[in-house]
Amino acid sequence: MGKKKITAKTDQELLKEENKQEAAMAKVSSQEKTSSKKIDGGRIYINASYNNTILSVTDRKGGVIAWASAGSMGFSGPKKATPFAASKIVAAVAEKLKKTGIVNVDVIVRGVGSGRDSAVRSLAGQGFNILSIRDVTPIPHNGPKARKTRRV
Repeated sequence: MGKKKITAKTDQELLKEENKQEAAMAKVSSQEKTSSKKIDGGRIYINASYNNTILSVTDRKGGVIAWASAGSMGFSGPKKATPFAASKIVAAVAEKLKKTGIVNVDVIVRGVGSGRDSAVRSLAGQGFNILSIRDVTPIPHNGPKARKTRRV
């Protein structure tokens, strides 16, 4: 197999990556809807997989108001499923939701990724009043039918 080659990033590369993420966050916040109507409450869906974390905000009827994902924020590769990326996603969505006035939210979490806990904690830290947290991760039960036994 051999040894893995670990490359250390220079300061310039780190600055470029940080600037790229800040530019993506500014781009996401500038694309917010110009809706003037105030919404009293909504639902926040957090989909945390092993590869990405996606957050979408809907009103009570299910119409999407805002969404963001780690990929749209400029994270790439395995960094998309990190807790840090999830907290940045929540910050970007909270920036989008300032005009709508959503404060009371129900949180629906799906998936087993590492960003699920930090996303919920970041929501509370951004000033949202969390009414309920539901886990709707699909759980397999008994699976498919087994193959026939081989006869020799």
